[in-house]
Amino acid sequence: MSNSSPTAPIDRLPRPNDLVDSRFVRLSLAVVVEPLRFLAFWTAVALPFLYLPLLAGGLDGQQFPVFAGLLLLNLVALVLGHEYRR
Repeated sequence: MSNSSPTAPIDRLPRPNDLVDSRFVRLSLAVVVEPLRFLAFWTAVALPFLYLPLLAGGLDGQQFPVFAGLLLLNLVALVLGHEYRR
């Protein structure tokens, strides 16, 4: 005979409150995360077009921080938008 009680499998089931909370969290994350991924993805696609005027005119001392900021913003957008529509 085994030492397990007949209620052991029931103890492993999630409580109803846990199911409601997890569904609410997943829904609220979907409402927030999906638009953020959409925006980040398309920002990462569009930002390189802003590099062209800077690179065509040459990067002087005043334009280099703008270019570096655009590169950093593009990197952040790439990371955040990486999972869009996967």
